[in-house]
Amino acid sequence: MTYQDPIDWPSFCELIHNHDRFLLTSHIRPDCDALGSELGMAGVLQALGKSVRIVNGQATPPNLQFIDPQGMIEALHEDVTPAELSDREVIMVLDTSAWAQLGPMGDVLRGAAAEVTKVILDHHVGEDDLGATPYKNTNAEATGRLVLQAAKQLGVELTPEICSPLFAALATDTGWFRFPSAGPVAYRAAAEMIEAGASPAEIYAQLYEQDTLGRLRLRGLILSRTQAELDGALVHTYVLKEDFEATGALPSDTEDVVNMTLTVAGTQAAVIMVEQPTGGFKISFRSRCKMNCSEVAREFGGGGHKAAAGAFLEGPLEEIRPRLLAAVTTAMT
Repeated sequence: MTYQDPIDWPSFCELIHNHDRFLLTSHIRPDCDALGSELGMAGVLQALGKSVRIVNGQATPPNLQFIDPQGMIEALHEDVTPAELSDREVIMVLDTSAWAQLGPMGDVLRGAAAEVTKVILDHHVGEDDLGATPYKNTNAEATGRLVLQAAKQLGVELTPEICSPLFAALATDTGWFRFPSAGPVAYRAAAEMIEAGASPAEIYAQLYEQDTLGRLRLRGLILSRTQAELDGALVHTYVLKEDFEATGALPSDTEDVVNMTLTVAGTQAAVIMVEQPTGGFKISFRSRCKMNCSEVAREFGGGGHKAAAGAFLEGPLEEIRPRLLAAVTTAMT
């Protein structure tokens, strides 16, 4: 059976060739797939002689700044104003298709002039109508892998500068190739990136061997709060905003902790509730059973994938926790 790529690459390439000034953006609370996809795409566009700016609704977390050694990624209202972006011909949204995840960059997208072309390059299932042309493959393991495809479709030579952030994107979104999504296509893509100069050992060291004491203390606190339901099939934990000051950690230090809870024998699903500094809770869902995390997240205005998804809820922990656990329990049983 011949695989049919859902992305219309000839149309995508025509769009790239017909414009010169690009604005790239992604979701708030950016992870490696968001940042790596932006930087990889920026490298592709620059190789074609295009003018590129990368602007996100939030600054890059300190623990991920290594991915951007040239400091290309700007934060809206911190490094650049919306007015300074008015010369862009194309706004490309990578690794999200949801208004809520764009944060203040959503206002830039809504306020763009009618002649500005808007496109999406993404691998998530859920989507809003962003008024943009979608180039989506929900079977792709990471948006970073789609950027690699874009580079090849456009005939751009793969370089370490393009492939290093793309490898970080692919590796992290596949749990360093241990998630079921990491099939032959992912491994072949990884091999291409390594052949082009990406260094898995250096990227892994930057991601996982640069912990602060605060991050270690926070992880210990989170894991000590882990509780089990459904005879151990469901585990959940939480973080309060005062925990960050108490441990000397940052909100970004909660990244990947939810996956650590899945290592408990017999666990089939996990939920972590992280209170944000400005209020409300960021929710992360994980599943290795029939539960579809994306469907559960959509009940709370979020989205993602079958095995991993997220949402954001306003309200105190004692109110949101029972609602979340009830929804997850229903989805599991």
